[in-house]
Amino acid sequence: GLKRKLPINKLTDEMCIAAFIIFGDVELTCACARDLIKRIPEHDIMVTAEAKSIPLIHEMARQMGVNKYIVARKGIKAYMREPFGVDVNSITTRTQQTLYVGLDEQQLMKDKRVLIVDDVISTGESLRAIEALVRRSGGNIVGRAAILFTATISSTSKSFRSLTLRATRSHLKK
Repeated sequence: GLKRKLPINKLTDEMCIAAFIIFGDVELTCACARDLIKRIPEHDIMVTAEAKSIPLIHEMARQMGVNKYIVARKGIKAYMREPFGVDVNSITTRTQQTLYVGLDEQQLMKDKRVLIVDDVISTGESLRAIEALVRRSGGNIVGRAAILFTATISSTSKSFRSLTLRATRSHLKK
């Protein structure tokens, strides 16, 4: 397996998180994509939120020989036809954000088996926002996949797959 030393960042007086960023780590991205692919259900299209999980979903698509995936954007883009959005309060972002998809992305999800991909799921807020985008687009969520997740994920996400990564308590102390 691969080993990485993660910096610990203080979010509040009561909460610190390990910063797991795959940007720029090609070896880790490729390995995580390869191992997640082994665990995911059959699907027609994958979707993720902008931006940190884009390298992961891209590498998963590349390894599977898939030429299309969807990125829910953090802002309305000029090319989007009939966009709609869902608000999200992410633990790593200090302000509320909105994730958007346009008509083209909606049509890719409509009546399709959709796999949601993320790099890290902490509170599940981003996951819930993407789930709402998929449902509103008429897609059928068949699974959720992430590299890391915490115990705060509710039991509502029954079709959840992640990699198992080990950390000792000493790694998590500031």
